[in-house]
Amino acid sequence: MRVVIMTAGSRGDVAPYTGLGAGLVRSGHEVTLATHGLFEPLTAGSDVRFHPTPVDPHAVSHSDRGRSLHASVTGLGKLLRAASMARSAAEEMTDALVQAARGADVVLAAGAVAPLGAAIAEGLRLPSLGLFLQPQHPTREFGAPMLGGRSLGTVGNRLGGLAVTTAVDGVYTRAMRRLRTRHGMTLRGPVASRRSHERALWPVLHGFSAQVVPRPRDWRAGLEIAGYWWPHDSRELPREVEEFLAAGPAPVFVGLGSATVPDPERLSGEIVRALRTAGLRGIVQQGWAGLAARTDDVITVGDVPHAMLFPRTAAVVHHAGAGTTAAVLRAGVPTVPVPVQFDGGFWAARLVALGTAPCAVPLRRLTADTLAAALRRAVNDSAHRGRAQDLARRLAEEDGVAPVLTALDRLVS
Repeated sequence: MRVVIMTAGSRGDVAPYTGLGAGLVRSGHEVTLATHGLFEPLTAGSDVRFHPTPVDPHAVSHSDRGRSLHASVTGLGKLLRAASMARSAAEEMTDALVQAARGADVVLAAGAVAPLGAAIAEGLRLPSLGLFLQPQHPTREFGAPMLGGRSLGTVGNRLGGLAVTTAVDGVYTRAMRRLRTRHGMTLRGPVASRRSHERALWPVLHGFSAQVVPRPRDWRAGLEIAGYWWPHDSRELPREVEEFLAAGPAPVFVGLGSATVPDPERLSGEIVRALRTAGLRGIVQQGWAGLAARTDDVITVGDVPHAMLFPRTAAVVHHAGAGTTAAVLRAGVPTVPVPVQFDGGFWAARLVALGTAPCAVPLRRLTADTLAAALRRAVNDSAHRGRAQDLARRLAEEDGVAPVLTALDRLVS
């Protein structure tokens, strides 16, 4: 089949689909990844085709509106600000996504653009299914991940999930109108469309392991957990990193991925002091936060392959995004999550519950002392590494691509 995977957001919202796409290609499908042009290099060597869409998420995150997310102290406040930013981006991407879908037999719509992708598929009379990296459907069993994941009790948890759904529906109002007026599609509004999909048990597969997040018992039929989709990445580590690794004990990796921070210089200083206090060497990734540190025992790097580096570290400090969390679990190393926003709090709590992290250190509470204390516990308590290695072995036995192949067969049978 000719398969188009639609996604949007940061690198962590894109990279897992390069691995899934490569797996589908190996099974004989023709796969096109439709997402921001910024991420075209991620498909290099995978045999996955690429269809660029507008919007530069790096520029958006560093804009005044993007940085204003730090002004919100609640998960709901951040979500509402992000939804407001996403409305124009969704409309801007619509034409390119329609163009990508016109040559396809089936649409796989990732979480960030699932409502729009499903609507495009419906308008073109194509079968579709959802691919999510976070549990987004309301449940009583845990707090809504995009609100930070804090439990509000069974009723509050479900209401929080419904609030997220309502906010997401609002993102696509203008984009749906564009599908009707510019592309001549006969479609309902986003709320009616979502309800129709729920009644029809629209299939959604989740790219994480049930060993990390068990399937909620109150989810409807059609919502399944597939297992992780490991990103395609054939790069080697830079020579500087290899030389640093060889020059001393295993270092700590510190990186915040695509998260931004209000004061990168201050935070970089706190990280260096924390590493020095804990007696550890460090590799600091610049990332979208703009971290920078260089001493005898600390180097700063750009984008490096996590799958190659993480297994060789003493611990990983990260923003607890879905993609980096998956990479840490795959590597089997202890971790200190530093949740910044959205689903970071949810994944950080899961890492602590699994015993691979001693605690979370939210960005707003990160100081040299709090980070150093957490690092000592992560590195010196062998139980954290033992649990991490055991879980990594079990995750290696899973195949997240197989359930997607089965779902594709069901769609066209």
